[in-house]
Amino acid sequence: QLQLVESGGGLVQPGGSLRLSCAGSGFSLDYYTIGWFRQAPGKEREGIAFINSGDGSSYYADSVKGRFTISRDNAKNTVYLQMNSLKSADTDVYYCAAGFDMRGTLVRDKYDYWGQESQVTGSS
Repeated sequence: QLQLVESGGGLVQPGGSLRLSCAGSGFSLDYYTIGWFRQAPGKEREGIAFINSGDGSSYYADSVKGRFTISRDNAKNTVYLQMNSLKSADTDVYYCAAGFDMRGTLVRDKYDYWGQESQVTGSS
């Protein structure tokens, strides 16, 4: 069974850091572009970053650029989202997604597999 297994969500103070992980289970992520999305209650799911297979190039939405970093470790079959300088606006449910052999995009419909979600909650 092909799955993306997410981990690393939790409670974080404003200005703090958190790292989300997205591991492939039952398949190799080597040929998959991986995207990270987030969704607040009552809002559309928003693409925030992706990393291409092959050259490993990445792209960030303006809302997270300079604060978040996406990376991949093919040996561990895992993609990470390092989130720094977190704000209250970053409190959302986060999802990773995988698209086979495609150029990266923040359009969610292009992705084939989705992780189960990770909750990131800001604390005061």
